[in-house]
Amino acid sequence: MLKYQHIANELEKYIEEHSLQQREKLPSLETLMTQFEVSKSTITKSLDLLEKKGIVFQVRGSGIFVRRHKRKGYISFLSNQGYKKSLEDFQITSEVIELDVRKPPKEAALNLNMEPGDDVYYLKRIRYINGQTLCLEESYYNKSIITYLNNEIISESVFNYITEGLGLNIGFADTFLHVNKLTDEEAKYLRLKKGDPKLYVESVFHLTNGQPFDFSKITYNYEQSQFFVQTNSHFL
Repeated sequence: MLKYQHIANELEKYIEEHSLQQREKLPSLETLMTQFEVSKSTITKSLDLLEKKGIVFQVRGSGIFVRRHKRKGYISFLSNQGYKKSLEDFQITSEVIELDVRKPPKEAALNLNMEPGDDVYYLKRIRYINGQTLCLEESYYNKSIITYLNNEIISESVFNYITEGLGLNIGFADTFLHVNKLTDEEAKYLRLKKGDPKLYVESVFHLTNGQPFDFSKITYNYEQSQFFVQTNSHFL
């Protein structure tokens, strides 16, 4: 993890541990430079990262302020940190259906920029929130990048393992949303009825160097799923 990313994480923890509310002010830029013993450019990169994540906003001449108006139980579509970060007040568990090494199907190979003969880790699991089905997830991990997975790792947070265990830096994701109806198989896994509504999400996750490493297909239980999206002014 790079220095500015570590500082961003520490500032996010500071906001959470002190229960800072929206529009509360953070220490000044100069104070943060002294506290972390780094240059102005490093602190600026940390703050820019937090601003992109929707955690703070900066007002020129006034300071740095808490932005996030957090609602419990909502999943961020713009976060690359997995469910446990968005749903930290809830019990998130997994039931692994399949985990093996295989050749990627054409769709996965295309999204991961892989050859059909390359290997991927294939993971199929059900995620639960407080004992209720949250989603059915299928993921393909490029095995040349994510070199090892087992049941112990995937029962926790795969993304934490990628960043902390493998020392990789997760960069960005491309996400595609579909609204449809549940198939027989999906309804069985999610404990719903065939034809019930579903939100189906495909995501391609990349490292900071642009290399895709994870192609995931997730079908959400409409009864348990709530989402939020935060945007910055340059998106409007």
